[in-house]
Amino acid sequence: MSCRGWLALILAVAVLGGVWMLKVHSLLAPTRRVDTKILVVEGWVHEYVLRAAMVEFQNGHYEKLYTTGGPIIGSDGFTNDFNTAASVGAELLVKFGMPKDAVQLVPSHIAGRDRTYSSALALRDWFGKNNLAGKNFNVLTEDAHARRTQMLFQKAFVPEVTVGIIAVTNPDYEPQRWWRYSEGVREILGESIAWFYAAVFFHPAAPPGR
Repeated sequence: MSCRGWLALILAVAVLGGVWMLKVHSLLAPTRRVDTKILVVEGWVHEYVLRAAMVEFQNGHYEKLYTTGGPIIGSDGFTNDFNTAASVGAELLVKFGMPKDAVQLVPSHIAGRDRTYSSALALRDWFGKNNLAGKNFNVLTEDAHARRTQMLFQKAFVPEVTVGIIAVTNPDYEPQRWWRYSEGVREILGESIAWFYAAVFFHPAAPPGR
């Protein structure tokens, strides 16, 4: 390749890299609500996300909030429903002021890999057993995890169900300048890799009804 060719290649890579740096956060952390009375919150999230969920629940006039999540990371697999992220999230929401009867924990019993997808399957099964199958819902989660969450939840449900997504911005870094913060670099790079894996290599069996 000639010097001009190498220069053009380097310039193209630099431009693409710059565009990626500026756009990747908005790509990974979308907010697209659907019209629904059902709000779902991933139970593993930080407290600022749970507090945002309470505001969303009130402002969005939802009827029920469901928390999801499997065995707590670091525990020796599933022991009971109360040793799960779903239970921890539900307990914190009630502690922060959510009415207890408005919160329903939906725990997953699967530990290890593909925790988000396993949580979505547990929610799908719970909805099916409680006459909520086919209902649209919004999932609220933490920042750059949002696009992957929406994709995996949508994979778990039949196409007729539309999964909305609400991303709560991480207060520890500026989304549009994430590369200036160690927390932002860890989150964006980690979630970029995880999303790419889920989009390209993760192909679960189609759920019943597809």
